[in-house]
Amino acid sequence: MANAGIGSRIRQWLMTGVSYMIPFVASGGILIALGFLFGSIFMGSDAATGGIRVYDAKLAGVPLDANGGITGFDLTNGANWAFIIFWLGKAAFAFFVPVLAGYIAYAIADRPGLAPGFVAGALATGLDGNPLGTGTGFLGAILGGFIAGGVALWISRWKVPNWIRPVMPVVVIPLLATLVAGFAMVLVLKVPIGGLISGLTTWLTGLSGGALAVLGLILGLMMAFDMGGPVNKVAYTFAVTGLAGVTAASGDSRLVIMAIVMAAGMTPPLGLALATVLRKSAFTESEQENGKAAWLLGASFISEGAIPFAAADPIRVIPSIMIGSGLTGILVALFGNELRAPHGGIFVFPLVSSPLLYILALAIGTVVTALLVLVAKGIGQKA
Repeated sequence: MANAGIGSRIRQWLMTGVSYMIPFVASGGILIALGFLFGSIFMGSDAATGGIRVYDAKLAGVPLDANGGITGFDLTNGANWAFIIFWLGKAAFAFFVPVLAGYIAYAIADRPGLAPGFVAGALATGLDGNPLGTGTGFLGAILGGFIAGGVALWISRWKVPNWIRPVMPVVVIPLLATLVAGFAMVLVLKVPIGGLISGLTTWLTGLSGGALAVLGLILGLMMAFDMGGPVNKVAYTFAVTGLAGVTAASGDSRLVIMAIVMAAGMTPPLGLALATVLRKSAFTESEQENGKAAWLLGASFISEGAIPFAAADPIRVIPSIMIGSGLTGILVALFGNELRAPHGGIFVFPLVSSPLLYILALAIGTVVTALLVLVAKGIGQKA
């Protein structure tokens, strides 16, 4: 759209990335959730050895050699199937951030933007254990996608000799744009975001001694802010690290913090799923389909189920889900719910103290999130 305003073009580029990302989020997230579900059925609900640890080959009973390498699978063993399904989901899920960045760049610069965009997205997450990973999550991927696409588009407009023109889109543009986008991700974005995350961790540690309701609000806001990104991971890591040091059976505030983080992380996708049911007309057809998957993703504590909605309409969606998750965090803190499991969503609810109050806190946050999103969607929209 050559005549479209810059705001419309940015939204169009974002929506292209989101539309290609959704199948990875939905299929990967659902497979992960099914892995947890089957793991809980075949491995039990014990926090140390049960289905919440379905990712562990040894605990899942997968045949291993002396060095811990997988030698095959016992296809008569349900836990083995749960392990396979979980890691298939993780394989699909690992690609959704690079796909988001890659297709944002593609929308801007066409095929020459694909390679630099995918590289920027891979660097945002450290895909495949890359040591240059920046840990900037989906927010870094969006920025990296725009950088990659913008640079690729700029280079494509260079005046070049006829003899080099045929290799520009397949070699020169991807090469140069990858270098620029990669350097930007590693040398420009990584340090300030890393410093921000370190500061947030220190701040949270200072708050953990008291004022759990305030901490519940802060952690809830963080869990919803970037839905699996670096800020979300700071809150989650803070909770899991504290959980590792708990020795008492109950009465430890660190158990409450883990319960806060899980409920607050479940609220965004559940709230958005509910919103797509309450008013379908406020969402695109692809968002409505994603809303169906978001029920299972949210129930499984996969906050990333909200990302397609947030990436497509961040101004309306992100503040709404932050308020909903913040409220959930406050309520869990006030109810004093405790949780020992670091993941699992509804599949570990038997491990939550006062589970009915926990469900109530989650339900209230979910409804508030849905209503706020719908109100925000109505602002500035023509009837």
